[in-house]
Amino acid sequence: MRSISITAERAHRGATACRQGRQPVFLGTAALIFAASTTATILGCASMASMDGIPMPGGWMMSPAWLPMCGQTWREAAVSFVGLWSVMMVAMMVPSLLPALGRYHQAAGLSGASWPGSLAMLAGVAYFGVWTLSGLFIFVIGSELAALAMRWPDLAHAMPMLMGACLLTAGAFQLTPWKARLLACCRKGPCQIGQSANRFAAAGYGLRLGLVCCISCSGLVAVLLVLGVMDFSAMILVTLAITTERLAPAGLRMPEAIGAVTAGAGGILIAQAAGFV
Repeated sequence: MRSISITAERAHRGATACRQGRQPVFLGTAALIFAASTTATILGCASMASMDGIPMPGGWMMSPAWLPMCGQTWREAAVSFVGLWSVMMVAMMVPSLLPALGRYHQAAGLSGASWPGSLAMLAGVAYFGVWTLSGLFIFVIGSELAALAMRWPDLAHAMPMLMGACLLTAGAFQLTPWKARLLACCRKGPCQIGQSANRFAAAGYGLRLGLVCCISCSGLVAVLLVLGVMDFSAMILVTLAITTERLAPAGLRMPEAIGAVTAGAGGILIAQAAGFV
């Protein structure tokens, strides 16, 4: 009886070691995905930067990302925007998402899942599915606003003021307890999965995490939209902000610091639009 117990324990240890040995495979796959998405994002942003923006009343430039290219339909423009947005979000969010997926990978392995890496990757796919839907929503709103600004000169003149107000609101959101709670949910991962280590549970975890993360990052996404949705420098800045507030120790109060800087930039933009600066 004792020999059977010892054999079972050894088998369990062997299976655990095998699952742990797949951790480098999971990390390597994530690194390749990050590298590929970053390369595609750089190429896409470079292509977008080669196109001239549209000078608008009020002294600002409208990004060509919100309008169909020559010969494109609105549907084709939406598909193009959402495709580039999805790739861009992978490049921007993987650095801050990887710890959460790593914890899910570990918890799935400890629960006895045969392929914890595939479950973690499925959770990641579901996570970025939420970001893809957010891109479609953003394009609908942004393209409609762009069309209105081209038809209504008064709205175009007011856009710099509205951009400043957007930054001010985004900065204020960073300071709220709601933001702190959302960020805490993004930071933590499942400690124990139990018997729920399956494809449906992994997809559900990714969808929940993606929804919480989208809401948590909404202020910083607004900053990206104001600075330039396809501007590579703006993407780097926002990526650093998201990664820093997600991975930095809670005691450093990084979200509050980022919010103060964002609100200050919004105030300056409003003052410039009003002619005070």
